[in-house]
Amino acid sequence: MNLAVLIPVKAFGDAKGRLAPSLGRAERERLARWTATQVLAASADLQPHVVCDDDEVAAWAVSHGATVIREPARGLNAAVDGGIAHLARHAFDHVVVVHGDLPLPASIAAVAATCRAGTATLVPDRHRDGTNLLAFPVTSGFRVAYGPGSFARHVELATAAGLEVCVIDDVDLALDLDQPDDLLDPRVQQAVAELLGDQPPGTEPPDNGTVHPR
Repeated sequence: MNLAVLIPVKAFGDAKGRLAPSLGRAERERLARWTATQVLAASADLQPHVVCDDDEVAAWAVSHGATVIREPARGLNAAVDGGIAHLARHAFDHVVVVHGDLPLPASIAAVAATCRAGTATLVPDRHRDGTNLLAFPVTSGFRVAYGPGSFARHVELATAAGLEVCVIDDVDLALDLDQPDDLLDPRVQQAVAELLGDQPPGTEPPDNGTVHPR
């Protein structure tokens, strides 16, 4: 199986808008870069590709050994679809789509090792609402549909595409830093505090930047 990891990454300065009540823009940018770097490092042996529309993100990805796929700013689903089309043109037959805001991504390789032809593999977030990892054959006709409730929607779409569905509940991959209370998870609280200069999340006045929900 010729498998690649696809990591959609938006401009670091525009990322994590839902954390604006707790963190200022500079802190959100630092956090987004840190988690994306963690995810890329965990995917290093899995032919990682970063799909983005930002020059800074592209340069960061290249510096960490990833292949860059440039897609215009048309939203997450369109970016992922464009990335998958690129992989299909380059002879990949299976894709693992992983979000770049996972602070504990070490088990990406272990999950990727379970992928099989004709199967969609899903790791839901800890609320079983979003889809933090999604793997499937690139030529299956399956189309991603991220947004609220994406986990249940992806299960339905995979079944409709004739794929066997494999759901893996991985407690580490289930954690994304998407909401203010995610920053308080004891597994990452110290690392986040150190990253933000030993300042507990929420103590710095937030900015009034636009919120961009995933």
